[in-house]
Amino acid sequence: MVIVLVVVFASGGSSPTPAALPAIYPNRVGPETMFTAGGVADDTPAVLGGLKALGVNRIHIYMHWADIAPDPTSMVKPDFDPTDPGAYPASGWAPYDTAIENMAARHMGVDLDLVPPPPNWAQGKGAPHPKTQPEWKPSAAEYGQWVHAVAVRYSGHYTPPGAGKPLPRVSFWSIWNEPNIGTELAPEVNPHTQVENAPRLYRGMLNAAWSAFHATGHGNDTILIGEAAPEGGTFKGAPGLFGAMTPLRFLDALYCVNSGGQPLRGTPAVQRGCPATASASARFGAQNPALFKASGFAVHPYLFYSLPPTEPVPNQPEDFDLATMPAFESTLDRLQRTYGSDVKLPIWSTEFGYITNPPNTQYTVTPAKAAYYLNWAEYLTWEDPRIKSYDQYLLGDPPGDAGFATGLFTSSGAAKPGYYAFRMPLYLPVMTTTTGHPLDVWGDVRPAPNAARASHHPQVVQIQYSSGGDSAFRTVQRVPITDRHGYFEVRNTFPGSGQVRLAWVPPSGPTEYSRTVDITLR
Repeated sequence: MVIVLVVVFASGGSSPTPAALPAIYPNRVGPETMFTAGGVADDTPAVLGGLKALGVNRIHIYMHWADIAPDPTSMVKPDFDPTDPGAYPASGWAPYDTAIENMAARHMGVDLDLVPPPPNWAQGKGAPHPKTQPEWKPSAAEYGQWVHAVAVRYSGHYTPPGAGKPLPRVSFWSIWNEPNIGTELAPEVNPHTQVENAPRLYRGMLNAAWSAFHATGHGNDTILIGEAAPEGGTFKGAPGLFGAMTPLRFLDALYCVNSGGQPLRGTPAVQRGCPATASASARFGAQNPALFKASGFAVHPYLFYSLPPTEPVPNQPEDFDLATMPAFESTLDRLQRTYGSDVKLPIWSTEFGYITNPPNTQYTVTPAKAAYYLNWAEYLTWEDPRIKSYDQYLLGDPPGDAGFATGLFTSSGAAKPGYYAFRMPLYLPVMTTTTGHPLDVWGDVRPAPNAARASHHPQVVQIQYSSGGDSAFRTVQRVPITDRHGYFEVRNTFPGSGQVRLAWVPPSGPTEYSRTVDITLR
């Protein structure tokens, strides 16, 4: 996709008025900006350059096991050393090598997520449709050997055959993708039962990957677990073999506790691959270090029902999305305490966005409302110091009218309102007050930190106000951008009802503007 960055032109501003007030949280550090594209083919120099200019710090890449493995459609494992990156076809590595090199050249970080599908020869027996469901009982041992090969390749010391220098080092990893969904890891429950099975499988994948990272010099890297989908079925028979398990149910089974928060014992524990006695539970933490020592838990906190970011999905108490993040954090802490751990795992948002209508007619959020919701959601992310990242997924909408249309651009490449909301978020927690009282103004000039480093000049954002109608915008406060991710929050007393926006003058090019917010003073 060719991305055209569109800039809106508008009038400039005047000098600030005495209404400017000091920053509310001058020392708060905002979350890191991450970006998840639709596939490694999107991580071209042109796209990465555009994302870098937008202030993106880290790219979340899905590396698919079957893309790398030899003979991935064969049910018989080929004869090769799966821990040696040189034993895999060079063509499988090539697009990932190129993408990672392109990011390193632009000083952009990577979150390399090692995801399914596995090769067919690494799946377990008994899959109802082995050709279309390779995620069936994948071998944790085989996965660990592949992770070992990936970790060696991106150790910073590995030079591929025929190359003139080592590949860049990767120091940020995620393990698997959405294991609580049966199309990613199956069966979610054991056939003909309601006994959770995917959590047991995922526990094995975590242990195998954890061992591989530590064996290859990556033990001190950032290693994320989870990558959990936000919702699952609660109707009779759910989740079945290939449906979605609610994240609360998945987490309880992953950490081997019952719905009351007590460690599983006896037959229920054995059925789920958990310690069945108190003495065995005492060894659970040491035997499953990733569950307790990971760098963080990754989530995909979508709100699929077109809801605002503070409104949880009705009648779904076992789902975890942005609106229920405090409950999710409390659940993680409860699970840690069950085994005597006081660890509070940081939360990383590694997929987020709003599906818009148009183009997806199954949803009700317009592109303009999605822009508002996105800024609101990012404000909530910033407000929670435990959440370490804010992620945008995707860059462009897929073609058609029923796809995962969370992109900043339409399928034809036109910027959606969400693009401008992502470039320069603006959110006012309260938009109505009495005359003479200040309003909080929160925002982020996402490109500013990179612009400051490139130009060696401090960056300033202007808060602008218009009384509405044909009235021009004028600057009412200038705010230095000191946060390393471009965030700020200040108070400002406005002269009356009207509109508020942000304006930023980049080192080169025209002034850039945020969306506008209506305010009411009584």
